[in-house]
Amino acid sequence: MPMIITSGAASAKGFGAFAKTGGADGTKGIFALGYLSGGFSTIRNKYTYATCTSTACGVGAASAASYSGSAAGNSTRGIFALGETNFGAVTTRNKYTYSCCTSTACGVGAASAASYRGSAAGNSTRGIFALGSASGLSTIRNKYTYATCTSTACGVGAASAASCRGSAAGNSTRGIFALGSASGLSTIRNKYTYATCTSTACGVGAASAASYSGSAAGNSTRGIFALGETTCCISTIRNKYTYTTCTSTACGVGAASAASYGGSAAGNSTRGIFALGFTSGPSTIRNKYTYSCCTSTASGVGAASAASYFGSAASWATCVNT
Repeated sequence: MPMIITSGAASAKGFGAFAKTGGADGTKGIFALGYLSGGFSTIRNKYTYATCTSTACGVGAASAASYSGSAAGNSTRGIFALGETNFGAVTTRNKYTYSCCTSTACGVGAASAASYRGSAAGNSTRGIFALGSASGLSTIRNKYTYATCTSTACGVGAASAASCRGSAAGNSTRGIFALGSASGLSTIRNKYTYATCTSTACGVGAASAASYSGSAAGNSTRGIFALGETTCCISTIRNKYTYTTCTSTACGVGAASAASYGGSAAGNSTRGIFALGFTSGPSTIRNKYTYSCCTSTASGVGAASAASYFGSAASWATCVNT
């Protein structure tokens, strides 16, 4: 969310000085830019929530130029699945360490299959990665354990349908995965329960419109899903998904500042930062979505260091993935 990550999503949370023990809220989000007008990118941006500023300076680059990845993280690190590189879809993941702004692909559990256009969400101990497109649409999810930097597809609840270009967000007990493209644009979401590694599409609030290539972020009570591309057009629509009731609505939810798709999102417990992705072309625009009032603005929000789309993002929020 998940991204509450993302990608897509990108989706997952933020990190803070004492977030290692759950004692403080997240302070920064890390955005992998994805596809620039000149090609795939290794660039990442560090977005500071308190000042709404963003920089690419001093931020550990990806181990390879890529796009259409996904990311999830806990209080100390973000795990980025690179997606597609110049050599095609890969199994490579990067471990981004927040405290020193460094990134490495060494010693990081690889995906169980080469893939791209996936999504991810997680809590403080694990990230759940939906692989997306892996030699065709896939139902496969991987459980990535932060403590050991290992990954497995064994015993992990599969998606209810093969899909790609989804998005995900969650809290400390569950991740909500919007499937995206599942033999066509989809309204289907799955509820993935971390404790049991099970997944269901039953009783889970559907999206307000069939869509794909969206993004998502949230706090401990709700996930905000930017729908991305719908059957008619690219969209400004966002849905508010309430975890306790597994319901979803597009009513009263702050719209994006521009119609877009292929974005990414990260946030802390009070706000989500949505990189819009592709608007009339690759974009530097980000929106600040405030959960308490369900409002959104592009004003005063640090832009990306370069226009891009199909990126990913990770961060941390207290009471979200603790």
